[in-house]
Amino acid sequence: MGFMTPINVQPAYVYSSVGGRRQVKFQGSEKSNARIMIPKIHTPLLNVGSKSQTPGLKMMRGSPWLQGFNDLDDMFSIGQVATAIPVWGHKDRRFVPKAMFSRFTDKAIKVILLAQEESKRLGQSRVGTEQILLGLISEGTGIAAKVLKAMRINLKDARSEVMKITGKGDDFLGVEIPFTSRADHVLHLSLEEASQLGHNYIATEHLLLGLLREGEGVATRVLENLGADPSNIRAQVIRMVGEHTEAVGAGVGGGSSSNKAPTLEEFGTNLTKMAIEGKLDPVVGRQAQIQRVIQILSRRTKNNACLIGEPGVGKTAVAEGLAQRIANGDVPETIQDKKFPLLFFFLPSSLFTSKLVLWPSYPFQSWKALLFFSMVNKENNLFLLMRVVKLKSSLVFDLEHGHFLHPALGAVDPILSLVITLDMGRLVAGTKYRGEFEGRIKKIMEEVKQSGDIILFIDEVHTLIGAGGAEGAIDAANILKPALARGELQCIGATTLDEFRMHIEKDPALERRFQPVEVPEPSVEETIQILQGLCERYEIHHKLRYTDDALVAAAQLSYQYISDRFLPDKAIDLIDEAGSRVRLLHAKLPEEARNLEKELRKITEEKNKAIHSEDFQKAKELRDQETELKAQISALIYKGKEMNRAESDAWEATGPFVTEVDIQNIVSSWSGIPVDKVSAIESDRLLKMEERLHKRVIGQDEAVKAISCAIRRARVGLKNPNRPIASFIFSGPTGVGKSELAKALASYYFGSEEVMVRLDMSEFMERHTVSKLIGSPPGYVGYAEGGQLTEAVRRRPYIVVLFDEIEKAHPDVFNMMLQILEDGRLTDSKGRTVNFKNTLLIMTSNIGSSVIEKGSHGIGFDLDYDEKGDSSYNRIKSLVDEELKQYFRPEFLNRLDDMIVFRQLTKLEVKEIADIMLEEVFKRLENMGIELQVTERFKDRVVDEGYDPSYGARPLRRAIMKLLEDSMAEMMLAREIKEGDSVIVDVDSRGKVVVLVNGSRSAPESLIEASPLCYL
Repeated sequence: MGFMTPINVQPAYVYSSVGGRRQVKFQGSEKSNARIMIPKIHTPLLNVGSKSQTPGLKMMRGSPWLQGFNDLDDMFSIGQVATAIPVWGHKDRRFVPKAMFSRFTDKAIKVILLAQEESKRLGQSRVGTEQILLGLISEGTGIAAKVLKAMRINLKDARSEVMKITGKGDDFLGVEIPFTSRADHVLHLSLEEASQLGHNYIATEHLLLGLLREGEGVATRVLENLGADPSNIRAQVIRMVGEHTEAVGAGVGGGSSSNKAPTLEEFGTNLTKMAIEGKLDPVVGRQAQIQRVIQILSRRTKNNACLIGEPGVGKTAVAEGLAQRIANGDVPETIQDKKFPLLFFFLPSSLFTSKLVLWPSYPFQSWKALLFFSMVNKENNLFLLMRVVKLKSSLVFDLEHGHFLHPALGAVDPILSLVITLDMGRLVAGTKYRGEFEGRIKKIMEEVKQSGDIILFIDEVHTLIGAGGAEGAIDAANILKPALARGELQCIGATTLDEFRMHIEKDPALERRFQPVEVPEPSVEETIQILQGLCERYEIHHKLRYTDDALVAAAQLSYQYISDRFLPDKAIDLIDEAGSRVRLLHAKLPEEARNLEKELRKITEEKNKAIHSEDFQKAKELRDQETELKAQISALIYKGKEMNRAESDAWEATGPFVTEVDIQNIVSSWSGIPVDKVSAIESDRLLKMEERLHKRVIGQDEAVKAISCAIRRARVGLKNPNRPIASFIFSGPTGVGKSELAKALASYYFGSEEVMVRLDMSEFMERHTVSKLIGSPPGYVGYAEGGQLTEAVRRRPYIVVLFDEIEKAHPDVFNMMLQILEDGRLTDSKGRTVNFKNTLLIMTSNIGSSVIEKGSHGIGFDLDYDEKGDSSYNRIKSLVDEELKQYFRPEFLNRLDDMIVFRQLTKLEVKEIADIMLEEVFKRLENMGIELQVTERFKDRVVDEGYDPSYGARPLRRAIMKLLEDSMAEMMLAREIKEGDSVIVDVDSRGKVVVLVNGSRSAPESLIEASPLCYL
């Protein structure tokens, strides 16, 4: 915020009017007459010109608490209430606000006037905090007056207390009454209170809050003497502020942007102001898009840009980048400033004015200590302040001699084009009646048109269509169309490709008014640069450091493993959440304080019970304990804050650090994909994978080996990153373990059989059923539900996909799978790309079963294949491959990693499978409290009855069901087997299955011969 320098020139005449304008006629030529409108605000004064004690005109510089001047014209425009009064050489004379300030409401101005009247009545030469308090009470209708009245504070008692403290003054001069330094501080605090409450005006409640916050003036003593608690008053003010709304920025001055554009102030956010204040994140890259937007905005008509891109690629950042370039003066004059009011200083013999514009379109430049001046008219000693900069402090030059005059002077705000983002939700909210929404839109259009330097930014611009539309009304888009076409309203919109196609393109009249600017997704390298530019903001927020490896990993891993979102958004989210995680891990919780708080709550409850039971002695003791605990807790909390403050001061040097491992952990938690380095435990599991899988899958060494190798390649990062982990066809007879191997893999390595997606391809035999995999096309039933395959993989990208009996599927299914096998991607019916690069694809088929069965008897591929070696297996595999080639097209088979032929099961392998199946029965009975044992003769009986080379292991399940489960169920229903019993199952010499209940475990044969047998 900047303000004008105070300058003392020597007038011949001074005309004064109370609360109005002051006309000053200067000495010099006839052309030097001017009407000077200057904000009349208390400030230290600076005399420029004659050092004599002759009367001079002091022009007040604005106090720092007065904010909101948009341009120099505002400060000196006709209608700006000002003061110009003669001053007689008092070096430290202070001048105070007399009438109205730019952000003061009518009621707040009335308080200031009443405070001045109270000072006169009390004979005081200055307005102090006590006079402001009396003014607040006298005003009578504001929130402050209502709160004070509710606290039983009246004007008569307050005046009496003021008289007791200060007494009656006698040095009233009767001209102007300045504020005391403490009262001036109250004005500073009132502005801060208004800012904290989110208000762009200063009302009576803010003045009262400033009084209370100052805390050391006479006003505070008066309130305490009247029995009021300042903290209670503050609480009441805050409560009433939430219930009442005063007029924003009433009346006079028009110095703030909120007064010039109140509707935009209410429904928009000033991005340029945020850029000047450093509240926007830095924008890295996107220079081509920003330059294209500037080029469009510089057009004469239809100068509106529409940023189009996927969600998260940085469309809003382009608008923020434009605002930052405007704030830094790094844009052409057509964008930088449309008014360019320049400020001129004349020496005392010349005219002082801000309305003269000699060099139009000269851009301002901010953030550099540049105060240029140049002689324009040597005869009249005319100097020009060419550039005005916004700084916290700067220096003003002596315009004649070229040396500094006044240190630490606040500079003047440059007049910049304002990029204001419009919130359509807030704009529509609360518009209950017809015409209310249209009225808001028209006000915004009028404010933008009158200002001439406002660029609207509408995020999700497609929401304009239909916004506010009701029966008999038109929506926002149709209201804005004429202004957009004529160039009266400049707008930058942002929307996604889908929304642009769905909404904007359907309205050609609206589409032609916007010039599209495509915002592509940045590359991984560009994302790394963006993260390097942003990481400082996140380091400050999380109070830690990011290593370079962490930033690189965030870009690379998010690109590789998070496929449903776009860079740089997903990479930024990664470093943000990683920072949050590391910060929480290093946070030190005050455990002792929390334990004391639990004890305090317990004592408080006991105290309340004692009071309720009228045991006041106990209540007194408990109260003392309560007070002591509160003191201990406060001390611990203070100590913790001091430690945290010390850690915060030292975090830049000591960390903690966010490393690559932290990024990997976040990616794993998001996607379920293990991306961290292989640990020693996991390495052991991977190396012993074949052994673990063989506990569930008997035989089939080739298939188990191929699966294990594929998983190991993927885990260490050697697999092709653009293809699935692996893709296999398992071909062989039924019941030999093709589907079981997929289940075993999902259970062992992926964590659960639920991780596997199983698709029975017999459900996809018809052409129209193919849509079930990727979703129904638009217009068909089930379009909104998505596909069975694509939705499952999109939600869980690290998964086993089993296509069971693939040969039964319609040929169109194979066409769809080509892009999955080659590129690891599939597009669903909604146009979304689903990533299959972290899936393991297994397809089972019975093709070649007849070849395998014939080969087992005809060419040596018999049951005892171990004795024949691999040669017979290879011959059978080649025959099966030929049969697969006859059924499937070459482009499909050529994309598979391997075609694995499953052998027929031997009788020995079937017996091992029987052990596995019986173990499942044992576990089910154990859960019911029954212990079951079977003999080897019973196992042999099960294998004999359940073995069939053509059907694999499935008949074995039926044999166990028939010989064991059915009979056990009958005996349990007959109460012959109860919970806690021990059961032995055997086969007698006649081949009958017998069951001995509660028999000996060590010698079942002897018990069977000596005990009564139960034949099944």
